[in-house]
Amino acid sequence: METSIAHRAPIAAPVNEANRLSTIDMLRGFALLGILLMNMPGFSMADYSFEAFKNDPGSFNFWLYQTIGVLFEGKMRAMFGMVFGAGVLLFIANKNMNSRAIHALYYRRMFWLLLFGLFHAHIILWTGEILYLYAVCGMILYWFRNVAAKYLVWAVPVVAIASFIAGTIQYQSIREKRLAYVEATKAQSENKTLTENQTIALTDWREIEKNMIPSREDAKENTQKMKSDYATVAGFLRPLVWQWQTKYLIFEIWDSLALMLLGLALFKWGFLTGSWSRKDYWKVVKIGYGLGLPLVLFAQYYNFLHFSTLEANLLRMEQVSVNWVGLIYPFQRILIVMAHAAALILMFQSGFAKNLFSRLVAVGRMALSNYIAHSVICTMFFFGYGLNFYGEFEFYQIYFVVLAIWIFQLIISPIWLKHFRFGPMEWLWRSLTYWKLQPMRREGPGVSAPLSEVRATFN
Repeated sequence: METSIAHRAPIAAPVNEANRLSTIDMLRGFALLGILLMNMPGFSMADYSFEAFKNDPGSFNFWLYQTIGVLFEGKMRAMFGMVFGAGVLLFIANKNMNSRAIHALYYRRMFWLLLFGLFHAHIILWTGEILYLYAVCGMILYWFRNVAAKYLVWAVPVVAIASFIAGTIQYQSIREKRLAYVEATKAQSENKTLTENQTIALTDWREIEKNMIPSREDAKENTQKMKSDYATVAGFLRPLVWQWQTKYLIFEIWDSLALMLLGLALFKWGFLTGSWSRKDYWKVVKIGYGLGLPLVLFAQYYNFLHFSTLEANLLRMEQVSVNWVGLIYPFQRILIVMAHAAALILMFQSGFAKNLFSRLVAVGRMALSNYIAHSVICTMFFFGYGLNFYGEFEFYQIYFVVLAIWIFQLIISPIWLKHFRFGPMEWLWRSLTYWKLQPMRREGPGVSAPLSEVRATFN
């Protein structure tokens, strides 16, 4: 006997492309390309390369470095985290399943993202990868999906302060080891017999040099490792990234989790979906830049004065027990990223540079594929087992590579999506999440759903 429609088991399937919001895809695409600006020095530049120009106002590299620091540093990852938070609600939208099945599906999705992150870090060898961290945060984030937006936004100041406290605890632990090391080396220089504690202090600081703050000699050796074969590069980078994915993970999750919670709130309020009035978006632009830019400019100037070289950094650590200026960072970043997002939404809605923004939408819809492509291209271009350009370019020159990758992905992403429903990594992620091969070829043009159709799910 045929089962009635009312009693058929619900079928799990990805969110239909018609239910996507182009505004969110556009913001994701912009953030993804912006993240490459920040990641590129990590792919290409040796330790302490910045010292050659970051304190020389007469250098073009100085002004490029400062501009990127003011407008993009931390802001692109913040925007990406906010959109990731909104993605939690988009993922569970319109799924005709019971809550237990949705929970299982979501956590399976995060599990595969975590494995992608491990592959990205330990096989592709990108130490700055964020998929693993985002998967861990995403597993926590899901618990807050039904919390009212007015409570979620409190995560930003609360977590900013908690993150500052956690960072200060970590900083003071390192500082304590530094002070002990300075005392031990002074005794050593005076030919005194070292105590057991002083001997331990030398060993402890050496571990910090290996894992976090390389010495000048270490920096030269690290450059040679990065310009070597795959096994040498992997042997150098894997232990470093594993430390951040395990030992230091507790210090890392707070910032990203706060941004994701903010994204949940902004999605529920309609900010990320473009449903606010132009007047309200303009208010965000004015407040965000009006307060955020003075704060970040002050912080940049403070860093210019006190953190010019490795030696200056270490001396400052010895002198200052709490770096209170660090409290500026989370607040200036949120202010500026909110202004960035509002400005982008205003331009997108106005039809300004329509072709460019439509390409950003495509880049955002293939964000995972494009993100992994960044690492594949850059590691093969800069690392020793590829073209071996690591440590060879001036600061401004590495951004020609960024520009080339931007152009490539802005051209290729729309072309790909004309023929296929997903990017290759998105297809793999969906197929693994639903444990079923998803249709890849496009059967017709994709159209974003009306805003009311998507938002109705969360009323």
